[in-house]
Amino acid sequence: MALSFCGNDRGSNAYSVDKGVLDNGCFVDALNLVPHVFLLFITFPILFIGWGSQSSKVQIHHNTWLHFPGHNLRWILTFTLLFVHVCEIAEGIVSNTQMESNHLHLFLPALMGFIAATTSVVYYHNIETANFPKLLLALFIYWILAFITKMIKLWKFAEASLGVQYLRFCITALLVVLYGLLMAVEINVIRVRKYVFFANPQRVKPPEDLQDLGVRFLQPFVNLLSKATYWWMNPLIIGAHKRPIELKKIGKLPIAMRALTNYIRLKDSYDEQRQKTEDPEKSPSIWKSMYRAFGGPILLSSTFRYMADLLGFAGPLCISGIVEHLHNSTEIDRTNKTANMTFGVFFMSSTELLKNTSVLAVLLFLALVLQRTFLQASYYVTIETGINLRGALLAMIYNKILRLSTSNMSMGEMTLGQINNLVAIETNQLMWFLFLCPNLWAMPVQIIMGVILLYYLLGDSALIGAGVILLLAPVQYLIATKLADTQKSTLDYSTDRLKKTTEILKGIKLLKLYAWENIFCDRVEETRGKELTSLKTFALYTSMSIFMNAAIPIAAVLATFVTHAYIEEVRLSPAKAFASLALFHILVTPLFLLSTVVRFAVKALVSVQKLSEFLQSDEIGDDSWRNGEMYMSLEVGKKYKYHGDTKAINRKGRYRMDNYEQPMRRQLRPTETEDVAVQVNDGFFTWGSNLSTLTDINIRIPTGQLTMIVGQVGCGKSSLLLAMLGEMQTISGKVYWSNKNRYSVAYAAQKSWLLNATVEENITFGSPFNKQRYKAVIDACSLQPDIDLLPFGDQTEIGERGINLSGGQRQRICVARALYQNTNIVFLDDPFSALDIHLSDHLMQEGILKFLQDDKRTLVLVTHKLQYLIHADWIIAMKDGSVLREGTLKDIQTHDVELYEHWKTLMNRQDQELEKETEMESQTTLERKTLRRAFYSREAKNQIDDEDEEEEVEEDDDDNMSTTTSRRSKIQWKMCCRYLSSGGFLMVFLMVSSKLAKHSVMVAIDYWLAAWTSSNPHNQSLADPFLNATNYTQNDDTQIAQHRSYVPVFIILCGAAIALCLITSLTVEFLGVAAATNLHHNLLNKIIHAPIRFFDVTPLGQILNRFSADTNIIDQHIPPTLESLTRSTLLCLSAIGVIAFVTPAFLIALVPLAVAFYFIQKYFRVASKDLQDLDDSTQLPLLCHFSETAEGLTTIRAFRHEARFKQRMLELTDTNNTAYLFLSAANRWLEVRTDYLGAVIVLTAAVAAIWSTSQSGLVGLGLTYALTVTNYLNWVVRNLADLEVQMAAVKKVNSFLSTESENYEGSMDVSQVPEDWPQHGEIKIHDLCVRYDTMLKPVLKHVNAHINPGQKVGICGRTGSGKSSLSLAFFNMVDVFEGKIVIDGIDICKLPLQTLRSRLSIILQDPVLFSGSIRLNLDPERTCTDDRLWEALEIAQLKNIVKALPGGLDAVVTEGGENFSVGQRQLFCLARAFVRKSSILIMDEATASIDMATENILQKVVMTAFADRTVVTIAHLVSSILEAEQVLVFSSGTLVECDSAPNLLAQENSLFSILVRTHK
Repeated sequence: MALSFCGNDRGSNAYSVDKGVLDNGCFVDALNLVPHVFLLFITFPILFIGWGSQSSKVQIHHNTWLHFPGHNLRWILTFTLLFVHVCEIAEGIVSNTQMESNHLHLFLPALMGFIAATTSVVYYHNIETANFPKLLLALFIYWILAFITKMIKLWKFAEASLGVQYLRFCITALLVVLYGLLMAVEINVIRVRKYVFFANPQRVKPPEDLQDLGVRFLQPFVNLLSKATYWWMNPLIIGAHKRPIELKKIGKLPIAMRALTNYIRLKDSYDEQRQKTEDPEKSPSIWKSMYRAFGGPILLSSTFRYMADLLGFAGPLCISGIVEHLHNSTEIDRTNKTANMTFGVFFMSSTELLKNTSVLAVLLFLALVLQRTFLQASYYVTIETGINLRGALLAMIYNKILRLSTSNMSMGEMTLGQINNLVAIETNQLMWFLFLCPNLWAMPVQIIMGVILLYYLLGDSALIGAGVILLLAPVQYLIATKLADTQKSTLDYSTDRLKKTTEILKGIKLLKLYAWENIFCDRVEETRGKELTSLKTFALYTSMSIFMNAAIPIAAVLATFVTHAYIEEVRLSPAKAFASLALFHILVTPLFLLSTVVRFAVKALVSVQKLSEFLQSDEIGDDSWRNGEMYMSLEVGKKYKYHGDTKAINRKGRYRMDNYEQPMRRQLRPTETEDVAVQVNDGFFTWGSNLSTLTDINIRIPTGQLTMIVGQVGCGKSSLLLAMLGEMQTISGKVYWSNKNRYSVAYAAQKSWLLNATVEENITFGSPFNKQRYKAVIDACSLQPDIDLLPFGDQTEIGERGINLSGGQRQRICVARALYQNTNIVFLDDPFSALDIHLSDHLMQEGILKFLQDDKRTLVLVTHKLQYLIHADWIIAMKDGSVLREGTLKDIQTHDVELYEHWKTLMNRQDQELEKETEMESQTTLERKTLRRAFYSREAKNQIDDEDEEEEVEEDDDDNMSTTTSRRSKIQWKMCCRYLSSGGFLMVFLMVSSKLAKHSVMVAIDYWLAAWTSSNPHNQSLADPFLNATNYTQNDDTQIAQHRSYVPVFIILCGAAIALCLITSLTVEFLGVAAATNLHHNLLNKIIHAPIRFFDVTPLGQILNRFSADTNIIDQHIPPTLESLTRSTLLCLSAIGVIAFVTPAFLIALVPLAVAFYFIQKYFRVASKDLQDLDDSTQLPLLCHFSETAEGLTTIRAFRHEARFKQRMLELTDTNNTAYLFLSAANRWLEVRTDYLGAVIVLTAAVAAIWSTSQSGLVGLGLTYALTVTNYLNWVVRNLADLEVQMAAVKKVNSFLSTESENYEGSMDVSQVPEDWPQHGEIKIHDLCVRYDTMLKPVLKHVNAHINPGQKVGICGRTGSGKSSLSLAFFNMVDVFEGKIVIDGIDICKLPLQTLRSRLSIILQDPVLFSGSIRLNLDPERTCTDDRLWEALEIAQLKNIVKALPGGLDAVVTEGGENFSVGQRQLFCLARAFVRKSSILIMDEATASIDMATENILQKVVMTAFADRTVVTIAHLVSSILEAEQVLVFSSGTLVECDSAPNLLAQENSLFSILVRTHK
């Protein structure tokens, strides 16, 4: 048929204009072409020139981006315009099929209009990014022309009295409206920007976020299309494949999303509420303030959500239309054809178009794309709002923490734990609630709509199906609450198990030396058993939840269709059956989610309650000098005391946050004179109760002098300092500060407080770094030797997450901080408490007297060391909360002789202790030793680590560039296999087979449904594959019977599917439990039996992580991920299989789709993993900062550093929020892409089905399956990404499973060892060489010695000479590679380890006690009688102490034995050694950590109780082995001297006598 623009039908003269030019319909259509062609001609050259010049330049940075007025409206209108053009094209093409010849004018102008509209938006986007509005004139002219031409067409239609019943009239009218609106938008741009027709155009700069190159989160600034599809994320996600995403890459947050901006919004609405409520007791409602601050975005998100949900119902309806019209669409009745001819062309009514299947397919595609876009937009908006809310809440909580009254913290009304929970749990709960809250009001609407549609399709039987769903929903809720409870109890058990594991690991050396590791291992296994029982319950409930999810729709479908077959007279058509099937699928999601959402809503209510209580708690009093107005009040005109250039945009105008400066100076009060720095008059202070802690305080602190506050423990010395700092509540009285001083007090609290930062940052504490001053301070506090031991010197991280320093080291750093600050007043609260005597003296002389006095700073010192009183310029003596005396030492000596005498006796006592201390090796050296040990082992470990990593890289790939990518993108299949094999072969087999069976049955159900509904007795022309070709001449009854004969099979299939759902959900969960059981059991056994060297080189934290975080992931996170992954993958595969079976042509389209899907998931998984890591790694510093602040409140407030800490908190919050925002944007990126892929799958399936000649039932089946794919594609990728992250835990655990165990067997059998061996305790050492590891140098070389039975032997030598290694060699804990140790005739290397270690006893340097009872600590094997235990305690001088405890031998020992003093713990260790009646006792530096008195006891006991046994003492202090019968002196691994002590002392130049002389 010839193509011609106006068509060449017989009998019509298409080109005649006799009746007037405009009355020729074809001419009017041609006229409509003109504006479109005009636009294309003008814009193409501009675009090409523009693009050509742009590509030559480097890509324009986004700081030129700008939105013209009406930006979003223009995009929305353009999209609507495009949609209407598509409708116009469709209408034209369908009308054209009704004509005799082709009439191009029916659809060609519409096609050109579509192209022109697309061009207009591309053109507009380019003008906007280049900020060159003059070129918009072309668009303006185009809209006017298009408006006019369409107007003419509409006028002609109206003239010919064609009304709304015709589709073409409606479309034309719509286009007129759209063009008119676009014209209005264009006029508005001219009005605002004045780029033409005005003399002075307006200069506009892009938003300031975009001028800041650090802002990388562009979602608010890109155009609408990029917003909807997250196109701007592409470079980030694809770039992640080449190099990992770092914090630098994700940049800063835009201003509107920063915590500060949102905090101001929330605070405003909160304060507004506070002002509104007259009743001051009633707290302002947080819900209302949240709604006022963040209600807008939530409403927007809900709107998106409603639109998405309504569009969701288009799917089932389109399917029903396609299936229904598939075979009736061939003929549209041509009878009324002539009636619809006007202008010589055919006009169709609106409903006719929707009967065309191809049109429906395209509509279905568009509806899906739109629905998914809206849904993702809704998710994104809620997530962004949730993150904003969390930032605001964190800032609110933090500001409150900074103003909490100290009594609140110390009197236990607000514990650190509560604050940490508020930060870590409650804010997150609220954030999650916000994510889910649109569901609360969207879901009921969705459910009601679904039920109405079902009723419309199926009648009454639909209500039965819906009833089944609604009845089972409460069960879901019940299961969900049960799940939460079980999780709690599991958590309790795992904390308990962790505590026990930690104890074992800390005391592993002792356990191995006493051969008790198995007993303690069983204790852990017992707790793990309880935990596993709880986990099994958890698994059961989880699988029930999964089962309900899968089974409810099957049950509903079963109930509906079976009742339909028996109630309704009408046969079920395929169209209705599959539409209702799709509807049931839609209904399940909201019902499943509803239980979760309700649970979260309940939790959110609780969280808000807690928050509101916290925000109402007591605050610190605002004293007169506190005019710094520390928290941010928002009255206009107040300066923000914030740091940096943060601008807060707020509805009350804009403030610039200036650097925090000193608040205004206060005028002098007449009472004050300059020589008093602080004065307290008639002060009564309290810690929150009405009883005053300090009464009647009248003191003055002289300026520039050293004031000391002394008194007994608990008499209120520290309280006095805090009262002066304004931390206590004042009942009456006043504290006056001289005006120079109040704003800066350097304060070192009694309990040392460190930041999680480097040593240097801890000392400078925000002050500028001054090298000389810093060095002087470090010398004064003698920190240099300690700093030298740290791996990175003073750049080493210390604090909670850093390196653990000992008490003395921490305290010295705190004092150093106070000294370093350049302040007029320094308060030191008992700085000597944790220091030994040398350090105290040094600090007093160098730091306090020299450094501070030189600067003429006012110093207040609280101390117990009375010998320093002579240095004081002014003394305040306290007793029971009031001042006893005040004055100089001379005053007190003359006026209060009694007190002075009392002090003198105390001083003498202190001097005696002094001598004793100097004799012993000082505490500091010990602390340094432990530090050195910690690092020595760590460095060794690090070297080993590096070697491992290098090896890995080499194995991986020689080509260096690809190593990074391949190492990062491989999912560890090996680990998956490892995990599954831990679960057991049977469970894996069960899981795989039941999964496959379940999905096959599910497909069978739907296939049977297709067969059943297609069994069409009236229409025999169809060669129906489902029916025997018998002639239906039977009456209706038999037909109905025939129809119902399908029911039994349907019921059986559904029943089987429900049963299989149960089996699969159970097998997966219990496979997970089995794997968790095995992995933990193997891990524990491997680690407990590892050689001691393993614990020296592996940091404790690393081992503990395997038992805490990694075990938790394996226990609770992998099983659900695995389940979800297999389910969604199998669903997608079965869907694709069904579609391919129905329309094989679909397979051709599948290839490009599969390729696209592969690349999307490949890029996403890498980026997601990086962003996940960033989110995790930025969360920890934030939480730590909160707990740190809460601990160091008094210090921060004394230093007046609130503003700096707030700034830090805002930075940390923003960093974490940036990571989280990017993570959620990446998830949206993925989901939009997979959803569009799903929509394309539906489109191809539909088109293939329409073109092929399949059975209508099967087409319905294929389309219903295609619809489910869209839901599950993104889950496949998300779960893959999650599994990849979680498998890392299995990998880490697995790496420990390859450690070597100690050789427990030995070459002798236990039966060959005499029962009472070693009888005598004779030790012969032959040519002994020992090393810690085969890789390392020997630590003992060729040692020969002979120890007689019952001899008392001392071993000494300088540090690192190998003394301790010898003691370990006795127990075969180290590698003896030459020579041997023979005890009572048996070579110990041949003995089984258990036997050897259980027959000797040892007392270690560090006393180790385990939590439990005293009995457990003395005799965990439960082999001794009570009498024996009491006897041992008596020998160790502990009997009376233990008798006094409740429960005697069963008295509780807390973790690490904290409820006993160090000396007592050492005595318990002695008792432990005595309980084991062994003839050989080894004491390894056992007296190093105890005082003189205890040491004397020890020596006595050893001489009497162990008189007949061999005792080997390894000595720190040579003085303790002067009585020994034989002394072995070691030097760097060799034995240099061996004789009795007196003989060695007689030799002047013997190493022993040198050691004795230097130590004296």
